[in-house]
Amino acid sequence: MTDASSIGSLPAETRLGRAAIRVAGLDETIAFYRDVVGLTALDRDDETAVLGVAAGSADAGRDAVPLLVLEHDPDLPERGRDEAGLFHTAFRVPSRAALGEALARVRDRWRLDGASDHRVSEALYLTDPEGNGVEIYRDRPREEWPVAEDGTVTMTTDPLDLEAVAAAAASAADSGDRVPPGTDLGHVHLEVTSLSAFEAVYVDGLGFALGMTGPNVRFVAAGGYHHHLGANTWRGRTTPAAGRGLAWFEVVVPDAAALAAVRERLAAVASDGAVDVRVNERADGIEVADADGISVRVRTP
Repeated sequence: MTDASSIGSLPAETRLGRAAIRVAGLDETIAFYRDVVGLTALDRDDETAVLGVAAGSADAGRDAVPLLVLEHDPDLPERGRDEAGLFHTAFRVPSRAALGEALARVRDRWRLDGASDHRVSEALYLTDPEGNGVEIYRDRPREEWPVAEDGTVTMTTDPLDLEAVAAAAASAADSGDRVPPGTDLGHVHLEVTSLSAFEAVYVDGLGFALGMTGPNVRFVAAGGYHHHLGANTWRGRTTPAAGRGLAWFEVVVPDAAALAAVRERLAAVASDGAVDVRVNERADGIEVADADGISVRVRTP
C-alpha cells in the first residue's frame, strides 16, 4: 500500500478556479450575484449562467475570468437540514476600497448577515436567494498575518470596522458597480459529516496542508495561504449532499506533474478503504467525489 502522505503536497501556485451551484430560480440568483456581489454575467442560456470578472479593453489585454456557474435545476429538491454541502463561497477582492464598494452594494440592495475582522482578512457575510452562504473579503498583507509557534497562520473573529471599510470606498478614485480585476474565488467553506474523512480526502488525497484547527473546524491550504478550504461540523450534518446547492468546485494546479501527483495520492487513499473516494477522468483533469458526495474538479490552467 502507498502512503499518500509520502507522495508530496500541492504546489504553492495552486488556487481555486470556479464553483458551481444548482439553483431553482436562475434569473433571481443571477441578479443577486451581479447586482449585490458585483460579478459580471459572462454567458447564459436557459439552463446555465456563468458569472465572473469582465474582460478588459484590448489595450488592457485582460481576459474575462469565470468564477461562478449557476446550474438551473428546479426539479432537484431543496437541500435538506441534515445534508452536507456548502457553508459559503468566498469571493476575494483585491483592496479595502473594493470591499467598501461591496459593502455599499449590500447595504443598498440586500442585507448583511455579519462582518468580521479575521486579522488575516476583512470579511462580509450574506446569503443568496437560494440560501447559499456568500463571503466577500479582502486579504491583509501577508506580513501582517499572525503566525503560531509551529508556523501555522492563525485567525480570529473580531468585529469589523464597517465605517472604515465604507470610507475606503468613498476615498477611492475609481469606484464601480462591479468587482475589479484581480477578484477571484479565494476559498470555499464546506459543511461536512466527518472532519477525519475531510482530512483523508483533502489533505492526504488532494495534498492540501492542514492549517488552523478547532474542535469542529479544519482549514487547509497550499502555499502557506490562510485557507483555500474550510470544513466544519457546527450544524451536525449527518447525510451526504443530495439536494440543490453546491454542485462542484475547482482546484487548479500549475502543471501536469502536479495533476499526476494528485491522482497518485487519491489512488492511495482509495486503496486504503477508510473513506469512500471515487475518481473519474475528465478531458481537462479529474473529478473526485468525497465521502459526502461533494465533487471537486482538479485541472491545470
